[in-house]
Amino acid sequence: MEPSLPNPDIFAGVAVAVLFGIVIWDAFWLTRQRLDVPTLGELPNGGFAWESEGAQEVIRQWGNLGSMAAMMVLPWGLVGVSNTNPAYAIAWDVCLGLHIISLLVPKRYAVTRTHAFADGQRYEWGRLRLSKRQPARRIMLLRKGWGIFGPLPLGGDKNDLSVARSRIETALDGEKSWPASTGKIAQEE
Repeated sequence: MEPSLPNPDIFAGVAVAVLFGIVIWDAFWLTRQRLDVPTLGELPNGGFAWESEGAQEVIRQWGNLGSMAAMMVLPWGLVGVSNTNPAYAIAWDVCLGLHIISLLVPKRYAVTRTHAFADGQRYEWGRLRLSKRQPARRIMLLRKGWGIFGPLPLGGDKNDLSVARSRIETALDGEKSWPASTGKIAQEE
């Protein structure tokens, strides 16, 4: 007796459900960025906060955007071969489309004496390091212990990135003194 393969629609449904969960999870963190970084500019603790624009996010996310485009095309080659309902491929593409939009939405970033804020998340400086090779139009931080899955690029305009880079270098080098408080804008972590 020949073993039968499981129903491909079940696998497709699970894949779409997992992808939908990822999209919702990322959307949740994106909504938090305005809570974590409520104001822009100099922070009273000597930190600095800034916001990117859509074009800067394209530069920041170019690798992810290419991957998403490939992931949108791939299921269509398998739908006919596996007898999977095309509705799953459409749902997959809709989820990836929403994820692409979330990648391109302008982001808020901040650097403080103790943390970096990016993509709605807070990272302690002890968990980050600057990449030895820095790209021209963004700052590349690396998450320690993540290997090739650890890049954390920060986007923004040239002036904002210049100020942020100097604060990041100061935060990562505990010997330097942190900039004095300006007393202007909001919240200490």
